[in-house]
Amino acid sequence: MKPQKIILYYGFTPLEDPDAIRLWQRTLCEMLSLKGRILISRHGINGTLGGTIDDLRRYVAATKEFPGFRSIDFKWSEGSADDFPRLRIRVRDEIVSFGACEELVVDRRGVVGGGVHLKPDEVHELVERRGDDVVFFDARNAFEATIGRFQNAVVPDVHATRDFASVLDSGRYDHLKDKAVVTYCTGGVRCEVLSALMVQRGFQEVYQLDGGVVRYGEAFGDDGLWEGSLYLFDARMHHEFSDHSKVIGECERCAAPTSQYHNCANLACRKLILLCRDCELDNVSMNCSPRHFENSTTESVSDYVALETA
Repeated sequence: MKPQKIILYYGFTPLEDPDAIRLWQRTLCEMLSLKGRILISRHGINGTLGGTIDDLRRYVAATKEFPGFRSIDFKWSEGSADDFPRLRIRVRDEIVSFGACEELVVDRRGVVGGGVHLKPDEVHELVERRGDDVVFFDARNAFEATIGRFQNAVVPDVHATRDFASVLDSGRYDHLKDKAVVTYCTGGVRCEVLSALMVQRGFQEVYQLDGGVVRYGEAFGDDGLWEGSLYLFDARMHHEFSDHSKVIGECERCAAPTSQYHNCANLACRKLILLCRDCELDNVSMNCSPRHFENSTTESVSDYVALETA
């Protein structure tokens, strides 16, 4: 069997005809037997695909032939087409669902007015120079940070990306407006939008981790400022950057260390819950933990695979 991989990517660029891009991308992916999901809007493209290495290389080469996609950074990771149930390519108002499509301005160079991009080593340099004046701001859903995050990061209590604008508008984080704020997410796409929203709302010094946690993990593994596992929106569910990755998540039934999410077996719930190996075996017979049933509003795995990407 030919070796397989997964690619993660996004590109912000004005698209005059998103439906034409969708048809082209579907034809290309089907020809190459790729599976995964791609979101397209008038602002650009955002995708995660699995397949053989050769076919993914052909996909990357063909996609980069489109002028607006030539500068896309394709990130490669372990996995296969089997980590996705099917191929989904959709046109939406946004390629990442902040509910702020009218606020977002995009030109051929990308998002206009977003945070300054910092490579992983540049983030370390900033922290060394500024110390406690630097604040890491998690641009992901709160449940993702439960199993992995930057040390001492601010993790807003949001259950879907569309909640971020209202959280910023609430004034809850106005005390950070004079700080050096470094936004981060899985692959970088959510930070592109969030950092622009923060700048628009008066945050004075906003950065974004270039390439997201994926690129940071490639550079520093678990020997830097990141701790725990990286949540993934596919069948892999999570990724560790080394053999000494710290486990910071806790089983919602017994509090044992774990990084593994599952759909709750309670049909009245079906939310994502963290379970250790032992409690996973009893998932079919146990009721929801009170902490989870009362507090969690996180959708199921299948819901989130359809809704979120990088």
